[in-house]
Amino acid sequence: MILERENVININDIKRQMSQLTDDRRDGEEISKFVSYYQLCRAAVGEFGTKLENLDSDYQVRHNHNPIHHIEVRMKDVGSLIGKLERKGLEPTIDSVPGNIFDVGGLRVITNYLDDVYTVEKNLLAQTDVKLIKRKNYIKNPKPSGYRSLHLVVSVPVFQSDSVQVTPVEIQIRTVGMDMWGSLEHKLRYKTDVDEDKVAKYSEELQGYSDEINHIETNMQKIFHDL
Repeated sequence: MILERENVININDIKRQMSQLTDDRRDGEEISKFVSYYQLCRAAVGEFGTKLENLDSDYQVRHNHNPIHHIEVRMKDVGSLIGKLERKGLEPTIDSVPGNIFDVGGLRVITNYLDDVYTVEKNLLAQTDVKLIKRKNYIKNPKPSGYRSLHLVVSVPVFQSDSVQVTPVEIQIRTVGMDMWGSLEHKLRYKTDVDEDKVAKYSEELQGYSDEINHIETNMQKIFHDL
């Protein structure tokens, strides 16, 4: 059920990306800090992945329904992380990350129906070791582009050999239809060789399709409940 996205990085990736920097961020101590923090965030992602898989299995046993279609895992690459720190006016070092950047590690949870989005959220937040840090509901309040998804920043304790670290993870929860729409919209906006006129044309079309997908998924959910 958990799918590793292409941009999941490992320790060698972090070292390679850090070695490409041209200032003191590439020194041995800083690289070691980056590797340790990424490992911590990856462990937190793993904790949430296990929780979500267990939740889905429990619903299958108790309710004969799987709310989760699949889960995708992602880790922010070092270059994107440093760029985000700089845009926030923070020192581009690993010491600036805790308390300021909450999406180093992330999960995208794809659900079968609209109600399942909130089923997953409710049951995940009910767990005593999970703490909600931020919540943005782009399903009830879509972005102007038509983007829909529920974004949660949550934390979980990660047990290490010498300590316990409460670590944040970003979790995006959306339906299959929302995910299909979001993937196409991302490709349109971030594929650099697309003509600007074409971007404008299809952006307007996609905005309308977002409403259509939401309408279709709402009706399909009604049929599911009736059955």
